[in-house]
Amino acid sequence: MKFPGTGRTLDSKVLLAFFAIYFIWGSTYLAIKYAVETIPPFLMMGTRSIVAGTILFLWSRFRGDENVRKEQWPSLFIIGALFFLVGHGALAWAQQKVPSGLAALLVASEPLWIALIESSAIRNFKIGFGGVVGLVLGFVGMLVLIMPSHSLGLEQTDAVGTAAILIGTLSWSSGAVYLRMAKLPKSSTLTAGVELIIGGLLLYIAAFAFGEVNYILNHSVSTRSILALGYLIIFGSIVAFTAYVWLLSKTSATRVATHTYVNPVIAVILGWAAAQEPLSLNTMIATVIIIVSVYLVLKDRAIKTH
Repeated sequence: MKFPGTGRTLDSKVLLAFFAIYFIWGSTYLAIKYAVETIPPFLMMGTRSIVAGTILFLWSRFRGDENVRKEQWPSLFIIGALFFLVGHGALAWAQQKVPSGLAALLVASEPLWIALIESSAIRNFKIGFGGVVGLVLGFVGMLVLIMPSHSLGLEQTDAVGTAAILIGTLSWSSGAVYLRMAKLPKSSTLTAGVELIIGGLLLYIAAFAFGEVNYILNHSVSTRSILALGYLIIFGSIVAFTAYVWLLSKTSATRVATHTYVNPVIAVILGWAAAQEPLSLNTMIATVIIIVSVYLVLKDRAIKTH
């Protein structure tokens, strides 16, 4: 496998890590949809993060990884908040109203945000012509997703849910760029574990603030929601997030964001096939536009970093 514009072949570990963030994360949107059917969003995501983070943290201690140093805690806290409290929290909350395929397409704007953030935050990191075209196309694609479609006989996208996902995606993108520059432990397992625990604790605080604990005590949880939560913990967090953090330590944030080529396609297909989510004309058009835009942006960044 080669990245656009690089001509470089990846080794097996890198390929497996990319497979995890490509296909596993593509399936997590449907899992989130099922999990929040009977589990409140912040409580669900908090549980996912804390359980997965604790397992990873204990595994890192068992392997004898270094301890977190004092100067590393602020960076871990910032990333945990950006990734999980805002990023995952907003996504889970929004998926109570937004179909899983549409949510994945909105999250596919991640490389566009990353390119803008890198260009403004990193000296001499400019977007070329192809990247500019990609950015414009990407935002056109998002407009196609969220625009009213009554003339086509389609439902209008939930505006609040859409805004929440975009805010969460911007937060995650900021965290991905910051992670590349932050002072963090050398162990990607320890780093992922601590970030997940911090994010999970912050999500629990949000769950208490929004009264989700009282809700869960007075309502039953379905087997499907429990199984979906288990899938999110084991595969979405332990496997895929560890691979994501490890990849960010090996290559650029923009290149790692190539998972957004595949995630929306997987999510749209699964949402249509398994959850009978509508595959509207808007969705199909936006899928093509956004994937092309992401390709152009990532190709531009790959050329400029080699």
